[in-house]
Order: sequence, then C-alpha cells, then structure tokens
Amino acid sequence: MKVAVCSTGDSLDSPVDARLGRCAGFVVVETDTFEASAVANPGSASEHGAGVQAAQVICSLGVAAVIAKHFSPHACEMLFAAGIDAYACDGETVRNAVNLLNAGALKQITKPTAPARCGMGGGRGMGRLGRGARANRNAAQREVS
Repeated sequence: MKVAVCSTGDSLDSPVDARLGRCAGFVVVETDTFEASAVANPGSASEHGAGVQAAQVICSLGVAAVIAKHFSPHACEMLFAAGIDAYACDGETVRNAVNLLNAGALKQITKPTAPARCGMGGGRGMGRLGRGARANRNAAQREVS
C-alpha cells in the first residue's frame, strides 16, 4: 500500500508533522518495501486554504492513506471523497509511523480533528507594529486631527 506521511523533512527519519495543511511536505512510502519519495507541499505558506491544497496534492499521489495528527473539515471531505483513509500520529518519525500503520496501531480518523482555519492562528497576533506601536500611532493621528 502507498501512504503519504505529513513530514517536516524529506526522509524516512524526518519527524511526522502534526499539521496536514501546513506541513513542509509529504514522504510517500510503499508500506511493504519502505521505498520512499518526497513531495513538497505548495500550500504550506498559503494565506488561505492550505488544508484543501494539501488534500489536492495527496489525492494526486495515488495513495491509499495519509498520516498526520490534525485534519481540517475541508481536507477530510476531499480525502474521504477520494477514498483515502486518514490516520492520526504524532511524535514519531515517518518510518515509525509507517511501522505503526503496518501493525494496525494507528487510530483511523473518521471525522475532522481540527477546526476550519486553524493553521495560521486566526489572525490574533500583534501584527508588524505590535499593539503598543499601533496605539501610539493612532493617538498621534488623533492629536493632529
């Protein structure tokens, strides 16, 4: 069976990335032979729709399953519609994750495990200027008016 593992690197010894949409790439592994190849995730730095973009890439790889920790609603919808199984794994290398899959020790995902739009933090950061600088700028603009 061919499986895509969300990864922080491009080898069997790379750590599994918990994020489907924002992972650096996928290590595609043949579970019988451990023959592997790396595929970059073009959506990893996208402003919107990273999970959907990642799911599109996974669907194009001809895999039967994907391994990550978090699966968003839209990504799940696409993967399940394509007949691709999803499995949860965290804190392992790609090699160990595939070994766990072969042993039947990974939990199969049947519904989303992450909320929509969870990858970039929801925009609650302080931005380029930070709260203090922005407040000072706004106060200076009010004084000028």
